[in-house]
Amino acid sequence: MIQFNSPFLLGFEQMERLLERAAKASDGYPPYNVEQLAATAGEALRITLAVAGFSRGELSVTVENNELVIRGRQRDEEGRTYLHRGIAARQFQRAFVLADGMEVTGAVLENGLLKVDLARPEPQKTVRRIEIVEEAPETDRRPQRETRRAEATE
Repeated sequence: MIQFNSPFLLGFEQMERLLERAAKASDGYPPYNVEQLAATAGEALRITLAVAGFSRGELSVTVENNELVIRGRQRDEEGRTYLHRGIAARQFQRAFVLADGMEVTGAVLENGLLKVDLARPEPQKTVRRIEIVEEAPETDRRPQRETRRAEATE
């Protein structure tokens, strides 16, 4: 388990949970590749899964809470008698944690390979100036509320 307990890493609890979730992932089926594609701006990736034997209707690609989830469920054909069954009708779920700003742009099933394209557009560079004030604002407002209640009862 990775710990983000440095005083310089503020607000990274979500990142720690994402890393733990990614570390627990998967049994290795189906095999997949992740490749970097040429992009005009930003970053482009393709995840290719070997899903031979699955039809388009037996696969689903969803994005749930910054996580790309690919599921496959094959249905057994009734009425068939197998003398040997070396190709199992097997269901799977493969999950990939997506970075902020990463978008799924499409999915294509071709020759037993499911190709899921991802893109992260170039982020806009922003600079925000924070004004420095002379005195800190009051955080304890209880006395003011009591004064207002006293005025309302009079």
